[in-house]
Amino acid sequence: MKLAYYPGCVAQESGKELDLATRWVCRALGIELVPFPNFSCCGSGFVDEANEVLNVAINARNLAIAERAGLDLLTICSTCTGMLTLANHRLADPTVKARVDGALKPLGIEYRGTTKVKHLLRVLVEDVGLTAVKAKVVRPLDGLQVGAFYGCHLLRPSDEMGWESGEEPHAFEDLLAAVGATPVYYRGRVMCCGFPIQFVKGDTASRIAGRQILDAKQHGADAMATPCPLCHISLDAYQNRAEKQVGQRLDLPVFHLPQVVGLALGATPEELGLARHLVPTGPAVAKIRGASSARSTASR
Repeated sequence: MKLAYYPGCVAQESGKELDLATRWVCRALGIELVPFPNFSCCGSGFVDEANEVLNVAINARNLAIAERAGLDLLTICSTCTGMLTLANHRLADPTVKARVDGALKPLGIEYRGTTKVKHLLRVLVEDVGLTAVKAKVVRPLDGLQVGAFYGCHLLRPSDEMGWESGEEPHAFEDLLAAVGATPVYYRGRVMCCGFPIQFVKGDTASRIAGRQILDAKQHGADAMATPCPLCHISLDAYQNRAEKQVGQRLDLPVFHLPQVVGLALGATPEELGLARHLVPTGPAVAKIRGASSARSTASR
């Protein structure tokens, strides 16, 4: 399988461990990632609010780059997935398409609308397949209870994302079960992480994140896992702020999606960048039965 690799912004800077883990997992599963240094930011929803046509044009350009190479596009960020997918849908509007085509023409770019946008979670579940992923497991995550955290943009708006229910999804839990972990179901798994308002109403954002973390913990989770680096920032990097807002010690590790899969496929904590997390992942890794060889820097 060969895919155009769209890491997004966070995974190339503050969340480099996500990129590291994604590359490791893809190599292990035979997925060839083709990088395109000329990909640009997806706009993260902020450009969209200011200028819809500009945001669609930005993403149409990214989609056209993959289209020119004859590849579908792999994303590892829910927000990027949402922006790129919505761009494809909005281009179905003849008025929007005409304006976007006009904006791209001076750049010598034409997008015909053939690029499919695929988040890593969907690739693992549908394209690689749970049976094939399970066959590659060398360190089952037996003993580890994980609460998947979908967030907003991977599932909604459901009619345009065209995948699972925004209220009762199961793909992430199915993947967790395939790698040997015990999925934890809780209401907050499909709620917002608070990131969109983190820099406007920080206390409110942290309160939202704290409620989701507390919900997962109260339902027995040893850790959470998310398919979105922005959710990871809210849940991991800002967890200390969330604790103050909910008035409780949380201390719940948060993994990126490919880190959970990578652990099961035999990657070391160093190869997955676990030491970069603000909330130590060691206690969660230690719960994996027979995982003594996987601890190392995860305990830092």
